Amino acid sequence: MSEEFTLKRISQSEWLLEKSGEMRVPGRIFADIQTIEQLQTDVAEKKEWNALRQVRDVACLPGIVTAALALPDVHPGYGFPIGGVGAFDLKEGVVVVGGVGFDINCGVRLLATPLHKEDLSDVLSELADDLYRTVPAGLGSEGKLRLTLDEIDQLLREGARYVVKRGYGVEEDLVHIEEEGQIPGADPTVVSRLAKQRQFRQVGTLGSGNHYLEVQTVARIIDPEAAAAYGLEEGQVVISIHTGSRALGHQICQDYLKEMEQASHRYQIPIRSKELVCAPILSDEGKRYLSAVACGSNCAFANRQVIAHLVRSSFARILSLAAEKVRTVYDIGHNNVKVEHHLVDGTTRELLVHRKGSTRAFGPGRKESPPAYRAVGHPTLVGGTMGTASYVMRGTDLGMEKAFGSGIHGAGRALSRRKAAKKYWGEDVKSAMAADGIILRAHSLRGVAEEAPGAYKDVERVVHAATDAGINQPVACLRPLLVIKG
Repeated sequence: MSEEFTLKRISQSEWLLEKSGEMRVPGRIFADIQTIEQLQTDVAEKKEWNALRQVRDVACLPGIVTAALALPDVHPGYGFPIGGVGAFDLKEGVVVVGGVGFDINCGVRLLATPLHKEDLSDVLSELADDLYRTVPAGLGSEGKLRLTLDEIDQLLREGARYVVKRGYGVEEDLVHIEEEGQIPGADPTVVSRLAKQRQFRQVGTLGSGNHYLEVQTVARIIDPEAAAAYGLEEGQVVISIHTGSRALGHQICQDYLKEMEQASHRYQIPIRSKELVCAPILSDEGKRYLSAVACGSNCAFANRQVIAHLVRSSFARILSLAAEKVRTVYDIGHNNVKVEHHLVDGTTRELLVHRKGSTRAFGPGRKESPPAYRAVGHPTLVGGTMGTASYVMRGTDLGMEKAFGSGIHGAGRALSRRKAAKKYWGEDVKSAMAADGIILRAHSLRGVAEEAPGAYKDVERVVHAATDAGINQPVACLRPLLVIKG
């Protein structure tokens, strides 16, 4: 490898990309040896789509603090790697479009029921069919909630709180959503009319790609204290909802890539890739983009809130389970940028933290956690693949110190969607899942092939690396019973 990509091993699952050239800080990578070897191979083969190069490029940005981070699920993204974290000084730093990405506040909501796996044995197929009919999914899917332009603006300002007022869910849900489902500072006037028009009929829709709805069972409790705080027990039936801000978030990113490209030239900020276009945090352009991201985040919270309501209605029809018995454990995003307070070299500093394919994973004692979770830290929700485990994890004190309180968000792709579609057949994937006792309902067999379990890293390896590095702690292992895909 060239000198600019010299990696120094710090521990079994922590590596330092030493500072060189125009890097303002080093890179810090939390990963196992297999992941590191793949990153090095990509460099050796001179692949442009290269996560290690992206870590280096992020480390060159103005105002970055401590290190450019990559977590164990790291793989190439637009600008920032997916699984990438960058924290910036408010006065000297920049806000970066590629540090958030196209699916603003894509995230996961975990719902818990009082049911156990055996309670579903006779109705699982019927439940799968009902959820498939009830929750709109697939490319261009539309929901039943129709909004006017004024109502879209209200939703962008108020997030999940707005749709709760419209009858989708209950106030208690809000306590267990990141930021209580409403990011402050959202200004709908900085979101284009086109972005809003694309969202008129998409609230309450799952979408396509890697988005999913899974009915799961708690297969194993790993951290009894945290599991008790979260109300989880072995054998329990839970539901995971993974989706984001849909077309609105995508359009916000498209709009601001153009605006921030101009800003990068205006403020004479050297840019190493087109998705790292940026502006000073306190500039007019920076403030506008942050406000637009807040709108996109609120849209995603509202979207998952409506889907949760639809899931509750399905469980009520098929299992006669009252809606209030389906409890929100937590809802957290993994494509965000936020102002947070962190301890850096013994001093508490106000930083703008970008997390791209990474979730906030605050450890014990932080006031941002719901009161019931504060002693152990809030949950983080780690998606596996359609045929493998997912995990509930939590932040740690060491994660606060080394990773700005950040956590893994999933297994991380090993193959691109195009390569996966060439390698796998949707029907074969569906049959293999059925052989493992997992029911799949999907709107696109090509989408199933693109999201085949083999297209992703081994989630067990990713979780182990995060645990070994000490930045995240596993709480519970979840296994899928049925999967709804776009």
